[in-house]
Amino acid sequence: MKKTIALGTARVSAAFLLTLLTACSTVPMKTADKPADKGDIPFDQMRDGYPDIPVDMLATPEVTPVREPIGVAGNKSPYVVDGVRYSVLNKVKGYRERGRASWYGTKFHGRKTANGEVYNMYALSAAHKTLPLPSYAKVTNLDNGRSVIVRVNDRGPFVPGRIIDLSYTAAQKLGYLDNGTARVEVEALDPDSLPSATQTLVLEKDAAARKGLPQDASFKLPENTYLQIGAYSSASQAEEMRGQLAAAFGYPVSVSPVKSGEKVLYRVRIGPIAQQRVLAALRESVEQKQFGQPQVVVD
Repeated sequence: MKKTIALGTARVSAAFLLTLLTACSTVPMKTADKPADKGDIPFDQMRDGYPDIPVDMLATPEVTPVREPIGVAGNKSPYVVDGVRYSVLNKVKGYRERGRASWYGTKFHGRKTANGEVYNMYALSAAHKTLPLPSYAKVTNLDNGRSVIVRVNDRGPFVPGRIIDLSYTAAQKLGYLDNGTARVEVEALDPDSLPSATQTLVLEKDAAARKGLPQDASFKLPENTYLQIGAYSSASQAEEMRGQLAAAFGYPVSVSPVKSGEKVLYRVRIGPIAQQRVLAALRESVEQKQFGQPQVVVD
């Protein structure tokens, strides 16, 4: 019998957060790996918890942090949830806080995070109210001394007294799945001390060289994950952008039409992209080469 667990169920829905926290709209996505037993239950009536069959994730490789670009998605500041005003930190160096951590699981698995990515309860990730997205943090369980590094890509938990919401795997590694919450210390990793995501991009494109990378570098994304550069009213303009992107990055770039009311828009996307680190590196390169701030979409 499953124990009652104090998960971060008082978080607002990821879809609402994405609308609230992004300055520009994103393309609707299909839910990836949506749990099959939820049927048509309204989201706010779903219960969060363990997978139907518990999965031992203790051997999951540790995250290797890299410096990633801080985009618009999920970083609107200030923002208000339940009447409380929050401001995203401009700099994370020196951030350290103690409080209680919760975790979130099946209810949110496969749904969009606040920055437009997809929540994977089996990855080492986290939700935080004020750290910029994405960023990395070291979380230590103060009761048993265990530590784990997580990638922060979501907002929450919006529950008094809780400072971070960890993934199923991160909470398992820290040893508090059954308790639901734990006393932790959260320490942000200074991005200026981390290698750039683009430093691994060439290696990721080389299958032989990729074998020498940490295993987490091959973390698989949901199928049909893309970086969307923009949506244009002109097919010729979209094709021109497609050509520029293909020449600049050497990755597949596609143009796909979609109806928007009475109009047809032409979406320009890089991908599909299979690995998290490739996604981070491409997004950084796109911004550095002034192609705008791309959005992560799953279609």
